[in-house]
Amino acid sequence: MSPPVAPPGWSRWLVPPAALSVHLSIGQAYAWSVFKPPLESALNLDGTESALPFQFAIVMLGLSAAFGGTLVERKGPRWAMTVALVCFSSGLLLSALGAETKQFWLIVLGYGVVGGVGLGIGYISPVSTLIKWFPDRPGMATGIAIMGFGGGALIASPWSAQMLSSFGTDNSGIALAFLVLGLSYAVFMSLGVLLVRVPRTEKPVQDAPSALEGVQVSAASAVRTPQFWCLWLVLCMNVTAGIGILEKAAPMITDFFANSSAAVSASAAAGFVALLSAANMAGRIGWSSTSDLIGRKNIYRVYLGVGAVMYALIALFGDSSKPLFVLCALVILSFYGGGFATIPAYLKDLFGAYQVGAIHGRLLTAWSTAGVLGPLIVNWIADHQKDAGKTGSSLYTLSFVIMIGLLVVGFVANELVRPVDPRHHIPAPRRAADVGARQQPESA
Repeated sequence: MSPPVAPPGWSRWLVPPAALSVHLSIGQAYAWSVFKPPLESALNLDGTESALPFQFAIVMLGLSAAFGGTLVERKGPRWAMTVALVCFSSGLLLSALGAETKQFWLIVLGYGVVGGVGLGIGYISPVSTLIKWFPDRPGMATGIAIMGFGGGALIASPWSAQMLSSFGTDNSGIALAFLVLGLSYAVFMSLGVLLVRVPRTEKPVQDAPSALEGVQVSAASAVRTPQFWCLWLVLCMNVTAGIGILEKAAPMITDFFANSSAAVSASAAAGFVALLSAANMAGRIGWSSTSDLIGRKNIYRVYLGVGAVMYALIALFGDSSKPLFVLCALVILSFYGGGFATIPAYLKDLFGAYQVGAIHGRLLTAWSTAGVLGPLIVNWIADHQKDAGKTGSSLYTLSFVIMIGLLVVGFVANELVRPVDPRHHIPAPRRAADVGARQQPESA
């Protein structure tokens, strides 16, 4: 399947909706917690077991993005979105079969392994295409798409909860909910497959620079540069700090004010989680668009430096002021989302658009690492503090001090980023030949 080349007069504003159709769909992964309690009851699972499909999905996301990135660049966005559609939807259908037959291993295989491949390929599928269409505003373009992944759960959570309420929370009701999700997302993602196009020329916008002008570095060369590993640290530290709050948000705010007169109810804690999701989504488009104005290094100085200040304020004063706690947490989660959305444009600035999707895929192994590191730090320390007889905010103070240290490490790594050494650059004639070969027009 050749990359579909845009016909004359094709609007570049049709490409962000194509990307959104994929990202809003695969963003369902953040709504997995809706299925945990009914699965535990219907299949007699404990909390650790019911988390396995989600954990496998995130691991496979990082691995498939890393190892499939070069293939995505070569085959193009339509191929990638088709693979994402097939894997993600079939993963949900396998999960439906597993729930109906009470075979939990099928849910792990379907949602975690097969669906996880769809997550990874789908996540990186539109990145390089959007950057090539929007060389004048790469941060905004990738922010629009990646905003969808952060906001997917805002649709999937209430929808899934309503289906479980209507169909029942036994194994057959869960299976029917998975079936509806799998078929619905297949239809929705197909819109992206049909709409996506690559630019006909290197310069799709008049008076804007070509995305393929200037420095261009291959994915194989990029991973051998210190810049790549500095950005790997930047992303890993920023994600670790955000996911440390996100993963334990409801019990955290409850614990913080458990010993005060302003105790937090279960419904208020759930509302806090919804606010964090909204901040995560808003940060992806807001902060990434801001990076087009003030520069990528400067915006990461904000994410990491101000993020450390927010954590310090929570650690010092969070238990005495509920508004302060909520405000700081919302800012941290907006930086968490913004970091995801800004990193493709940062990679484009350093390595060019030539194989930015493949480079982005390799960098997402930082996400997989942070997905383990953040929850481990917060949960392990909280458990040990509880065993030591501590309560309230004391359960998290040490975790927050560690998060501040990690953000400082990320800040230093960002400061060390410099232009890529010319020996890693791709010669322009080879680059032009490669791009021309990939953009042969596709019939129909």
